[in-house]
Amino acid sequence: QLQASGGGLVQAGGSLRLSCAASGRTFSSYATGWFRQAPGKERKFVAAISWSGVSTYYADSVKGRFTISRDNAKNTAYLQMNSLKPEDTAVYYCAADPTPTTSSYEYEYWGQGTQVTVSS
Repeated sequence: QLQASGGGLVQAGGSLRLSCAASGRTFSSYATGWFRQAPGKERKFVAAISWSGVSTYYADSVKGRFTISRDNAKNTAYLQMNSLKPEDTAVYYCAADPTPTTSSYEYEYWGQGTQVTVSS
């Protein structure tokens, strides 16, 4: 089970850190991905990290602004979001799968979303 948290309302240029807490002992063997979905739009890939944390992947729209990380000892993955823009406004979801991928269809486990709203 995955639990996403850390969303909120922030002004453009601000920062937020999202957390994805997992229950169960196998989290450290799963890759973690973050996706986002704006109203009326399809869910889109944001970032992913391998189970070891060695490999990370980002959507072009967030490269240089967002950083994905994980702490397997805490069964938690993070998404640090800096220099936020109004177009980053969406519900953010975390997901887990044995293999890091940019496709939402590949992920086996999903958390509930957390709302991120960036005001201009």
